[in-house]
Amino acid sequence: MTVTATKPTSAFFRVRVAAITDLTPTFRRFTFTGDDVAEFGDPGLDQRIKLIFPTDTVTLDAMPTGEDWYDRWRELPNDARPPIRTYTTRYVRGERCEVDIDMVAHDIAGPAAAWIERAQVGDELLIYGPTTAHTGVSFGIDFVPPAQTDAILLAGDETAAPAIAAILEQLPREARGVVVLEVPYPDDATYLPTHPGFDVRVVGREHGERNTHLVGATQVAAAELAPDGRGAEVEEVDIDRDILWEVPRTAKGGAALKSAPLYAWLAGEAGAIKLLRRHLVSELGVDRRAVAFMGYWRLGRPEN
Repeated sequence: MTVTATKPTSAFFRVRVAAITDLTPTFRRFTFTGDDVAEFGDPGLDQRIKLIFPTDTVTLDAMPTGEDWYDRWRELPNDARPPIRTYTTRYVRGERCEVDIDMVAHDIAGPAAAWIERAQVGDELLIYGPTTAHTGVSFGIDFVPPAQTDAILLAGDETAAPAIAAILEQLPREARGVVVLEVPYPDDATYLPTHPGFDVRVVGREHGERNTHLVGATQVAAAELAPDGRGAEVEEVDIDRDILWEVPRTAKGGAALKSAPLYAWLAGEAGAIKLLRRHLVSELGVDRRAVAFMGYWRLGRPEN
């Protein structure tokens, strides 16, 4: 009997920079290519991927790439461990072996920021992402709304902007809702695409305090969109110890509810997202199964 090997649904892709495009003062698009990028999958929406960066002391060859890669990576000494960061696929052009990933260019505070600042055409990194063998539900997608919802609230800071942009582009024209985005500079507002059914509210932070606009404007939008209801108890997450990340799903990965008046997708700095999640669920009475929240990062803490 002949046994046919099953193609993996995710894999490491060694890629090199083909082009670098500054979209706004904050957002920089990297177009990557590689010999096997034709096999890179595109489940769509806010598909999460992992980028593995080289450093001055650790090369990409140090990254374990077998099925047990994560356990082996964690076992490496800190000074021998390639840094990993989470990003969102922006565009995939398999026929051209190209993947676009938009990154935030900011002050150099870690290995990813250093790479973004200094990268040149030809530089290499690793992408861990879906392959073309991937079908059905992707657990790397966190935008999982009910089949029927009257309104959608998308809120986040600049780290969430690529995911919000991808969601807006792929939502049907009849979808309705509000986007709240806090970005470093007013000129960054041009990054988001338009959608006929969404009120996009973008404010540049400039010298203002981080999260001030995000929290305040999201609370205003939620009050406009949220139905009347009683507050619901939530189980708080210790963001200094645990990951603030919850995407309501069924056991098979689908939406947790068939319908809901409002579906909220919140992503950004963990402190702000924790506050907003509590506000929506406990104070406004939004069903917690209709709120996806992702604390991408924590002030003063590296992702690793």
